[in-house]
Amino acid sequence: MVFRSRIKWIALLVLILSVGSLLVHLSITKSSSVQLASYARGTLWQDFDSLLGSQDFRNKHLWRPVRSLETLQPYANPRTSYPAPSSANNGYIYAKIFGGFDKIRSSICDLVTISRLLNATLIIPELQESLRSKGISNKFKSFSYLYDEEQFISFLKNDVIVAKTLPESLKAARKRNEFPLFKPKNSASTKFYLEDVLPKLKKAGVIGLVVSDGGCLQSTVPASMPELQRLRCRVAFHALQLRSEIQVLGKKMVDRLRRSGQPFLSYHPGLVRDKLAYHGCAELFQDLHSELIQYRRAQMIKQKFISEELIVDSHLRRDNGLCPLMPEEVGILLKALGYSQKAIIYLAGSEMFGGHRVLIPLRAMFPNLVDRTSLCSTEELSELVGPETPLPENTYEMPPRKSDKQLKEEWNKAGPRPRPLPPPPDRPIYQHEKEGWSGWLTENDTEPIPSPMDLRNQAHRLLWDALDFVVSVEADVFLPGFNNDGSGLPDFSSLVMGQRLYERPSSRTYRLDRKVIQELFNITREDMYHPNRNWTVRVREHLNSSLGESGLIRQSMLSKPRLFLSHPLPECSCRTSPLEESRQIRSDDGRFLYGGEDECPKWIKSAGVEKSKNDDGDQPDYEHDLLPEQSETEEEFAKSKVASAFDQDEEWDPND
Repeated sequence: MVFRSRIKWIALLVLILSVGSLLVHLSITKSSSVQLASYARGTLWQDFDSLLGSQDFRNKHLWRPVRSLETLQPYANPRTSYPAPSSANNGYIYAKIFGGFDKIRSSICDLVTISRLLNATLIIPELQESLRSKGISNKFKSFSYLYDEEQFISFLKNDVIVAKTLPESLKAARKRNEFPLFKPKNSASTKFYLEDVLPKLKKAGVIGLVVSDGGCLQSTVPASMPELQRLRCRVAFHALQLRSEIQVLGKKMVDRLRRSGQPFLSYHPGLVRDKLAYHGCAELFQDLHSELIQYRRAQMIKQKFISEELIVDSHLRRDNGLCPLMPEEVGILLKALGYSQKAIIYLAGSEMFGGHRVLIPLRAMFPNLVDRTSLCSTEELSELVGPETPLPENTYEMPPRKSDKQLKEEWNKAGPRPRPLPPPPDRPIYQHEKEGWSGWLTENDTEPIPSPMDLRNQAHRLLWDALDFVVSVEADVFLPGFNNDGSGLPDFSSLVMGQRLYERPSSRTYRLDRKVIQELFNITREDMYHPNRNWTVRVREHLNSSLGESGLIRQSMLSKPRLFLSHPLPECSCRTSPLEESRQIRSDDGRFLYGGEDECPKWIKSAGVEKSKNDDGDQPDYEHDLLPEQSETEEEFAKSKVASAFDQDEEWDPND
């Protein structure tokens, strides 16, 4: 009996403990479910916010202006005696400009400068990419397709006389090609124009210029002609205003990018077929794209535009900094700098060689990668283009199939026996392989003549580049995948960098050295997505130094001798406070590379003080609402966080 009573008490105790344990587990589960639900909601909203580009309060030092360059101000007014042009001049200059948006912009600046040099009247240049014969809307002439004619003429009235057309008495003679025609190179000197062109202008009264190399005047004119350089700046940065429809839509795009209250970065890949062919970067791509690049390179060699071999080592060219950075590499650089995954990146450029396939790694790292098609509706882009006559789409027609009789006749004419076995049947060519501008490679050895639709699309690219130009100039940060290719030809990124340097010198513009970047990538190319800390610090040091004085000095040495508009210093700027002589840099011929700017007039200084006060009042924007450890400079931040990184062995690296 005693034994049975003990069993009952033990069973009762076990039951009580079980009930208590169940109650405890239920309470814990309830508490955990509440926390899990709140965590899930927070995570989901965080991801949703990232898609919308919500405000990210981290790493604000990555967006703020470069303080060391804030004393620079735009100032392209004449400094010396500068007489207004006279209608009793030496004659007229008309011009035809070939090339895309970047070549057009640079060429127009050179044409105005030459007209001033020769004391001639400039006729509004004809842009061959936007002639009505290319299928553009009848609403526009060639120049007005991109730029505001009235603004161009009125702004330059104190520099050069600009007329819309030749006088009626001279038009017929021009059609009969009675006037001298010149095809100058982009390195043509002022001496060439004064000694060779001016006498013929005075004799004939009219001359024509055909500009196809992105310019027709050397970048660095004699030191005795600084006003010609300032005239170039007035043309590029003031007279050449995009037509109002482009400016309005570009402003809307910038407003939409900033609608979330977050800054944005503009990135131009520079993946253009001509540049890739010129520098021999075919091996960076595969299959069809490599063939397209090599075909274009062979054409350039045949035209004697390139004096090199067709086959070159593309990887060696890349290591020398001659090839564009791939989007994947740019994404890794931005990650190394500390840009958040939420960062908004605007993709500029109307041509993306390789298609969206090459953007997959960058888009995976930064989902908020947008372009003009993401920000503009189809109707807005159509209104920008204007009413156009419908054209038939490019359709591919399969070649007629040979009959059995024709095949037998070819076999009988094949030569003496014994013969090798006939080749295997060709792989069938599918329709999707024929669509697009590169489909001809599967059937023909020569590139077809552009169709009317191809010509129209080339004209449209001028408008898309113009929109991207507006957005890139206004961006909080600009990073070029390729700039100033060393051939002397202008490119989109160089013009954007020059415009930003003139308008807002302190704006955050990375002027990276691609050779140094490739050396760094070669160190960690086998494991680019997991670099060690030492590598990250070295990347940050190089990119951050490219933002300031050292980057400007390097750019002035490489870019300015080939394209003045990419580095309009010191002629077109001034300083609110003088620079120490110890920081001024001169070239071998005595020219200033950095620090030779004049002191700003009082009205610019007062405007700068007022602007700085207004900027201080906008402290919540990007710059001042920093975390405590981010209020220091980037260099100090890197040193404080990874002070011992260089002394660590790789096996002890915490990031590995």
